[in-house]
Amino acid sequence: MRKRSEPHTFEQRLAEQRLRLEREAATLPHGAARDAIKKKIEQLQLAADMSLWLSHASTAESSDSRTSTALSPSS
Repeated sequence: MRKRSEPHTFEQRLAEQRLRLEREAATLPHGAARDAIKKKIEQLQLAADMSLWLSHASTAESSDSRTSTALSPSS
C-alpha cells in the first residue's frame, strides 16, 4: 500500500506556487508575459498575508471570548 504524503497547508501551497512563478519569471525577458507572472506573484503574497492575518484574528477572537466568559460574574 502506498504511503500518503503529508497534506500541505494553504500557506505552503501558496509559497510553493510563488517560488515556481519566481523561477519562471527569472527566465523570461521583460515584457507582458513576465509582468503577468509578477502580478500573479503579488496576488499570491497578498493571499498568504491575508490568510495569516485572518488566522491571527480568529485566534485572538477565540481567546477574547474565553477571557470574557471567564471574567463574567456567575448568576
